Amino acid sequence: MRIAELASRSVAIWGLGREGRAAHSVLRKRFPDKQLTIFCRETEAQATSVDCPFDRFISSEPSAGELAGFDVVIKSPGISAYRPELIEAQREGTRFTSTTALWFSENPDARVIAVTGTKGKSTTSALIAHLLRSLGRRTALAGNIGMPLLELLDPVDEPDWWVIELSSFQTREADQLDLAVVTNIEEEHLDWHGSRERYVEDKLALAAVARRLLVNAAQAELLERTTAHGRRLSYGLADGWHVDGESIRRGERIVLDRSRLPLPGWHNALNAAAALAALEAIGEDAITAAEHLASFRPLPHRLQTLGVRDALNWIDDSIATTPRAVIEALRSHGGGDICLIIGGHDRGLDWQAFVAHVRAHPPRAIISNGASGHRIEALLRANQGDYQLQRVETLSEAVAVARELTAPGGTILLSPGAPSFDQFRDYAERGRRFAELAGFDADMIGQIEGLGIA
Repeated sequence: MRIAELASRSVAIWGLGREGRAAHSVLRKRFPDKQLTIFCRETEAQATSVDCPFDRFISSEPSAGELAGFDVVIKSPGISAYRPELIEAQREGTRFTSTTALWFSENPDARVIAVTGTKGKSTTSALIAHLLRSLGRRTALAGNIGMPLLELLDPVDEPDWWVIELSSFQTREADQLDLAVVTNIEEEHLDWHGSRERYVEDKLALAAVARRLLVNAAQAELLERTTAHGRRLSYGLADGWHVDGESIRRGERIVLDRSRLPLPGWHNALNAAAALAALEAIGEDAITAAEHLASFRPLPHRLQTLGVRDALNWIDDSIATTPRAVIEALRSHGGGDICLIIGGHDRGLDWQAFVAHVRAHPPRAIISNGASGHRIEALLRANQGDYQLQRVETLSEAVAVARELTAPGGTILLSPGAPSFDQFRDYAERGRRFAELAGFDADMIGQIEGLGIA
């Protein structure tokens, strides 16, 4: 559906976060006198900078009947496509779209690299954009990473490449990709998708609209589920781009020593290998670009070293929303003298692998908090290893306890393994709050470098 088609349709916007605000801004520019209904929280309505008499704000959740009263509803990504009221309205003829779907309809000829995966998609997207720019390619970096695509609608100078991060909420809205990159598939967002199987199917829907597909060959399930793609490529094995010990390699050739990569952990080295494989897949000089990995600026809230305060080291991994991501965070920093803060919104994920890991490789202490804190604590107590364990209700309390339990020179690591919605708007707000509690300037450390077109 093209934006111009909305001129003669009755339209509602459902959700007024950044994606919703981007949709509202574009529609107001195109159709300044059009009646729009906006379903959003009252605080979101109050925060909007546009005061238009043709906007009608409704702060209550829409019913199926209300949604069915519109020809088109532009839905924010966080609203599940499987909600009963949405499905009922679809049966009545309402069409649901999104800022992502609208952008793809407006840009059928754009050269797009789309990146998805349970973990690593933001870092891999940013690495690809950074490396393309290092080769002199004008590149857009947008999508789920922090800039809605509609904010970059109709650029004055068209980019050579669009690098777009897509969450599992958005993968069915993409179209006509030059390359799709899938970093991994784990279990996540079950509350949105309803089941693990549907989550995986939605993630891998990206493959159906990609001319070329690049997948992590280290994941057997990912390889098995993408066998049918006619132009599938892979990374992570010894005959291609992969990580071997302390180096990133192309086959047997050592391309970059891991010590030069400003990203901690083996998993981040693999993300770098994915980015290099992506460049190679689209015909760019990955070997030359690899030297520029050393100048990459890591993204905030992803194993971000904040610094030292009160003789303690502080690391923000607020982006970690699965137990597997917490395990990788602990592996990256070697366990030992670490006080780990975990917990948040409870989606019912399986924590058994994490419990087994910390029993075998105990940190100094674990502090659980938030809505999932009770369940995690119970699992840990039933199989407790050689570490201190405490539970509190909030992140503020967790930081206070962590200060008491961590010896000078030790590390306090926020790696929640859960979303933030029980206490915060999103993982970024949680990470910023953690930084403030630690004594850092959140404004100085919370910016993602490279968003937009450059």
